[in-house]
Amino acid sequence: MTDIAMRAVADRPGDPEQIDHIVIRFAGDSGDGMQLTGDRFTSASALFGNDLSTFPDYPAEIRAPAGTVNGVSSFQVHISDHDITTPGDAPGVLVAMNPAALKADLGRLVQGGTLILNVDTFDERNLEKADFASNPLDDGSLNGYRVIKVPMTALTKEAAAPLGVKPRDADRSKNFFALGLVSFMYSRPTEPTLAWIDDKYGKNDLVRQSNRAAYLAGYHYGETTEEFGHRFMVKPAHLPPGEYTNINGNTALAWGLVAAAQLAKLPLTLGSYPITPASDILHELSKHKNFGVRTVQAEDEIAAAALAIGASFAGHLGITTTSGPGVALKSEATSLAVSLELPFLLIDIQRGGPSTGLPTKTEAADLNIAMFGRHGEAPLPIVASYSPSHCFFAAIEAARIALKYRTPVILLSDGFLANGTEPWKLPDPSLLPDISVPFTTEYNHEAPDGTPEFWPYLRDPETLARPWAIPGTPGLMHRVGGIEKEDGSGNINYSPANHETMVHLRAAKVAGIANDLPPLEVHGDADADVCILGWGSTWAAIDAAVQRTRRRGDKVAWVHLMHLNPLPRDLGDILRRFRRVIVPELNMGQLCRIVRAEYLVDAKSVSKVQGLPFTALEIEDAIEAARSELSELEEQS
Repeated sequence: MTDIAMRAVADRPGDPEQIDHIVIRFAGDSGDGMQLTGDRFTSASALFGNDLSTFPDYPAEIRAPAGTVNGVSSFQVHISDHDITTPGDAPGVLVAMNPAALKADLGRLVQGGTLILNVDTFDERNLEKADFASNPLDDGSLNGYRVIKVPMTALTKEAAAPLGVKPRDADRSKNFFALGLVSFMYSRPTEPTLAWIDDKYGKNDLVRQSNRAAYLAGYHYGETTEEFGHRFMVKPAHLPPGEYTNINGNTALAWGLVAAAQLAKLPLTLGSYPITPASDILHELSKHKNFGVRTVQAEDEIAAAALAIGASFAGHLGITTTSGPGVALKSEATSLAVSLELPFLLIDIQRGGPSTGLPTKTEAADLNIAMFGRHGEAPLPIVASYSPSHCFFAAIEAARIALKYRTPVILLSDGFLANGTEPWKLPDPSLLPDISVPFTTEYNHEAPDGTPEFWPYLRDPETLARPWAIPGTPGLMHRVGGIEKEDGSGNINYSPANHETMVHLRAAKVAGIANDLPPLEVHGDADADVCILGWGSTWAAIDAAVQRTRRRGDKVAWVHLMHLNPLPRDLGDILRRFRRVIVPELNMGQLCRIVRAEYLVDAKSVSKVQGLPFTALEIEDAIEAARSELSELEEQS
């Protein structure tokens, strides 16, 4: 279908100009359907065969005043004919549906870029709401851009009028006009979008016809207007053969949890309380009851965590999902899971904080609470995903560790990964690991008088994991709870020596997981002076920055972590090879401080806390600054 679609577009009169990539940003009021518009353009591009990466950017307030900058919703998509990892540093095209969208996102547009404006909205009232002192259409402030003025609202109403659609209702279809217009400009096939409209709105024929009419009106407006006579095409990318799907991080993570439960041969129980941006995992998992998935929307975050821990005690893969505020509320239950030594996954889709903070904006500032946010000595493993598709594999790895070592595990993702999309080659299920563990079904200890007993804290000598016995197994009755247990027997024991023994055993169990981790891979130049240490969603920007830096002939190395606790065994030795280590983080330097304390290396933090992901240019600048600093030190010596 990809080749046919490409030929169908290319064979039309006036063949489009071939370009290797384009970054487009759709922006409008939160009620203008920009997320839908961007998603449909992305889907058409995925079907066309492009590589792509997206960045949905939602307003932080649910009901921000219409027409204001705070209410702007944007969707940025980067499509290419080659492998890419980021949604692009800056768009080359900005579609602004109202003055507020122009005000919010004009600063992102590259100089000389294309600006497509819905001029029908640039009236005095909307200009005032967006805090414009004068009309940018007339005051010369847009002279540095290619400005295309389109009366989208009026043309949409005109296209829908013969169908009997009221003007107020037709106004809701103007996002499809914009989609059709940009689809023409960048030679997107029309069939996938029209088929989607028919399927999505089939139950309301008037809405279906209105959206189709608006989409086709936008497409034909591009065809018949001289200003849009020049079209572009981004050819399909050359990707490895296989079956692909376009996936976002939350969906990939949910599928990874289903796969983990299947690989573990266990039912899955999710206890969750809705919170942005984690709620979609609950929504997706609720669709998969046929795989033994049970989902419960609990009355609060604490109940959700306790429910999942109870499921683990009963022999399920117990999971709870949340974001930063929920992690804080779940801290007591997580401490309980540490004491119980049961497998349990706490999934944190990070967002800007503290408190409610920036609920729709991305941040990666929960590493400290993941590491230390429990009372007492309560270490646990931490796994971090680094791309939307990697969320699938990170979920399986977190489950593997939790099950093998009988420990709660925190899995960190973030809003950028959760909502961002990319093409993903579906893995071969036969290549996924078997992570099943046996339940204990027999006595494992003999009393001094020869009576067989079950000791719930009699540990595996290699992993230090305690046995996992399902309640109700004949003869294996045992107690669990938060009061300190005696090593081996599991009896309550307050003695100082036993408590210290248990504290050290739990810490040693988590520390020992480092022996189960593969050697780290050093990307780039092993003999470079500068090494980037990354984790989480910084992966995309770092990858692009490293590629650009090396193409210029400059050397740089890069290590990216999936396991944040315990850290990989070889990390310290690797970092000590380099004269300068820089650590880009969407926080104030949390991993950087841990690395400095753990390995006594002079790591430098590169911090960003704007609710936005890093751009590749920002990482490039950090690399160059580190190189320049080293050069100055050499000159001084």
